[in-house]
Amino acid sequence: MNIILLGAPGAGKGTQARILVEGRGMVQLSTGDMLRAARTSGTEMGQKVAAIMDAGQLVTDEIVIGLIAEQIDSDHPGHAGGFIFDGFPRTLAQADALGDLLARKGLALDAVVELRVDDEALVERVTGRYTCGQCGEVYHDRTKPTKVTGTCDVCGSHDLKRRADDNEDSLRQRLLEYYKKTAPLIGYYHAKGKLKVVDGLQPMEKVTAEVARAIG
Repeated sequence: MNIILLGAPGAGKGTQARILVEGRGMVQLSTGDMLRAARTSGTEMGQKVAAIMDAGQLVTDEIVIGLIAEQIDSDHPGHAGGFIFDGFPRTLAQADALGDLLARKGLALDAVVELRVDDEALVERVTGRYTCGQCGEVYHDRTKPTKVTGTCDVCGSHDLKRRADDNEDSLRQRLLEYYKKTAPLIGYYHAKGKLKVVDGLQPMEKVTAEVARAIG
C-alpha cells in the first residue's frame, strides 16, 4: 500500500503518518528528513544537496526524486507495508515525476488521502501546538496538554518546543503557498480516481479510523 497524505500545514498529516508506520509497518518518506540526512551523509548526492542548501537555493525536483528513489531501493521490498509520501509531491510537476518513478520501480500509488480542515481551525490548532524534542510526541495547549506541565507524557523529557513559524502570520503565509501550489493536486488525483477526503476536524481517533477505511 503506497499512499500520499495531503493537507494544509497543521492538518494532522504527521500524526496520521506516525500511526500508520506503527500500526501497519509502512515507511514514511519525508522529503525534509531525507534532505537533512543527505546533507550530512558525505555521499556525492549529499554534497550536492549541501552546496545547494548552503547557497540558500531550492533543491531541484530532480534531486528530490533521486533521494526518494534511493530510499525506495533501500527499503523495498523489505517493508511490505508500503510507503507514505510526506511533503512530496507539492506541485503538479512533482506529481507527474513521482508517478513516473513509481512506474519505473514497478510500484503503484494506491490512494491519496486529503485531511480537510478549515483555515480558522488550522490557525487555532497550529498556534497552540508544541512537540517533544526527544520522542516527537505532539501536544496542544487546549486539546492535548501534557499531564505534568513541562514534562512529556511519553518519555519524560523536559525538551518541549514550539516551531518558530507556528504563529498566525507565518501560518497564513504558508496556507497561501499551499493553496497556490499544492491544492491543485486535489483535482489532479480526483481525476485519477485516487482521492479520498477525510474530515480532519474530528477527534484524532475518528480521523485515524476514517484514514484506515480510506486506504482499505
